[in-house]
Amino acid sequence: MTILHRSIPYDVTPRALPGIQPVKEPWLRVDEAYAGQMARRITLLETKAADVLYLEPPACPAAEELLDMVLGLLPDLGFAHDGDTVTCPDGRRVTVDRSDPMATLGRLVQCDFVLLDKRGDEHVLTGAVLCFPASWRLDEKAGRPMVAIHTPVASYDDNIAKRVQRLFDGIQPDRPLWRFNGLWYVDPELHQPRSATEPRRQRDGAEYFRSERQTLIRLPKSRTVVFAIHTYLVRAQDVPKGS
Repeated sequence: MTILHRSIPYDVTPRALPGIQPVKEPWLRVDEAYAGQMARRITLLETKAADVLYLEPPACPAAEELLDMVLGLLPDLGFAHDGDTVTCPDGRRVTVDRSDPMATLGRLVQCDFVLLDKRGDEHVLTGAVLCFPASWRLDEKAGRPMVAIHTPVASYDDNIAKRVQRLFDGIQPDRPLWRFNGLWYVDPELHQPRSATEPRRQRDGAEYFRSERQTLIRLPKSRTVVFAIHTYLVRAQDVPKGS
């Protein structure tokens, strides 16, 4: 089983922030790395639950709403849903535990999910299953607003913060948006937590390119914004020049 992809299914030429565009195809997906990535997710959920899971009690209804949304999409992706049991494309059987919705989501699909609720003038991180962080730590961002979440991203200035907040305020149910990023790593590990106080390693010598397809979804009942992250990982030789 591999966690690597043969290619990234979109143009990864860098765009100016926030780089948002409408979703024109199904946002939830299963690909050739599903089995390998899910095996890594299960290990992380079993051994590092405190590092990869977070849910504030007021966000529980939104987490359950997201779980129901994902369960409704699974049959079209090769899953079999029978009562409280889901049979996954890799043959695993997952029990739907509605008392632990974020962990259940983490066992079902490749996506990581972050819940963002409006509090005051900003959206705040109120829940997550984040098995594959790309150089940030959930414990440092949990319960914090968008500006604090993006510290220390130099390009995320006050102007970008205001544009992103207006964008979040305008997201409509059934009209998801998406963007992507691109980061180089020296190893293929998908679980890459890094404190905001730690320097990021440079691209020199990096052999792997990682891109997150980040989808923004408004849950219709709770009005929570969901940040769904599907991670692609390819070898350096499989990245188009200029990325």
